[in-house]
Amino acid sequence: MQYISRYHSPMGGILLAGDGNGLTGLWFEGQKYFARHLDKEQEEREIPLFELAKGWLDVYFSGREPDFSVPLHLMGTAFQKEVWEILRSIPYGHTMTYGEIAKQLAEKRGLSHMSAQAVGGAVGRNPISILVPCHRVVGADGSLTGYAGGIDKKGRLLKLEGVDAGHIMFAAKC
Repeated sequence: MQYISRYHSPMGGILLAGDGNGLTGLWFEGQKYFARHLDKEQEEREIPLFELAKGWLDVYFSGREPDFSVPLHLMGTAFQKEVWEILRSIPYGHTMTYGEIAKQLAEKRGLSHMSAQAVGGAVGRNPISILVPCHRVVGADGSLTGYAGGIDKKGRLLKLEGVDAGHIMFAAKC
């Protein structure tokens, strides 16, 4: 059984989803792929997992790095999960490019090259925004591209984390 709850952030409404194993989704309302892996039948209920996740979000949106974690239950392909694990390793207040992630995956697999576009596809389908920090991934030229929640939110999240905006370029495309 999946449960859902809502959180009101300074950047808009957020829908949380979880099961007995951890958080399965965290989406800004209206974002691309909104509630993609949400079961057709779910119950809106406050469970301890959501209390913990909301506490984490409260700390995060106050401009501080949370010093505790929330159990996650990531659902996706093996490749997507590999990419999402790399996202989780990007430190608070730092960024990484799609190409750097592709290079890291290629090295791990013993390959000479891996597609940054394939990485971008996996990053874009991340079901747990913010906690799996896909907003920390930027284009090779430092541009803000490809955030399912919207480029404006991506910029605001990075600014909240203290990322130097002088090194970030807003791309015209999403």
